[in-house]
Amino acid sequence: MALSAAAFGAMPIFARQAYAAGVDLTGILVPRFALAALVLALIAWRSGARRPTRRQTLALVALGGIGYVTQSFFYFTALQHASAGLVALLLYAFPFIVAVLAAIFLRERLTARRVAALFVASGGLALTIGGGHGSALGVALGLGAALVYSVYIVAGTRVMREVDPLAASSVVCAAAAASYTLLALARSALGLPVQMPHDAAGWLNVGAIALVSTVVAIAAFFYGLKRLGASLTSVLSTLEPVVSVLLAAIVLGEAVTPMQAFGGALVIGTAIWLALDQRGG
Repeated sequence: MALSAAAFGAMPIFARQAYAAGVDLTGILVPRFALAALVLALIAWRSGARRPTRRQTLALVALGGIGYVTQSFFYFTALQHASAGLVALLLYAFPFIVAVLAAIFLRERLTARRVAALFVASGGLALTIGGGHGSALGVALGLGAALVYSVYIVAGTRVMREVDPLAASSVVCAAAAASYTLLALARSALGLPVQMPHDAAGWLNVGAIALVSTVVAIAAFFYGLKRLGASLTSVLSTLEPVVSVLLAAIVLGEAVTPMQAFGGALVIGTAIWLALDQRGG
């Protein structure tokens, strides 16, 4: 789980460096999802994973082709308008949004402890936004990515209970790759440029997003989930924004203000609080 969190946490740093190498959003996400789908499908096949049924496949295609595409679009576009550390911390609003959506749509119990955690997390997010470096558009896109990811999790909860996670992830990534490929073709037909990786720096960072921050991150996550359970997995996954902020400071030279550090600590701490409450409830 620590490996998974570190791999996910490195993604915004790889993305910022891919942008610096002249790659655009489509040029990052088409190869990311295509390579990830291929490698995950091979892992699922080698491990003897059960293939999803036709109905399950259609549901997974919708999750990947619509939900994951929208979330990744917001997330990677936010990185063009805000610092990598700020975007990573904004995305971590999703545990609290999921708690509310699950109470509404999945009838999960919203305890007093969870309500208190939501208020604390809201204050932490306000401090994080106020202490971070990014435009209003970047903040809005980062929070939009968290909202879409939350809907994706709630919508996919029932589907994921019925299918092998690695096989499901390969289908989700393949659907996302297909959607972004169609988008790239549409842009080309309209005469709009699509900046694919064209040098070693571009391919190195896009390949790292696909193989490290997608394949390794997803595979390690599911293997860790199988051995540790949901609550401890949720707690350990809070390492992700910590890794993002630290790598952004070391690799990209992004400053972390005391206000942002305190706000981020509140966000991560309340995520752990929610995870422990879930285990207790």
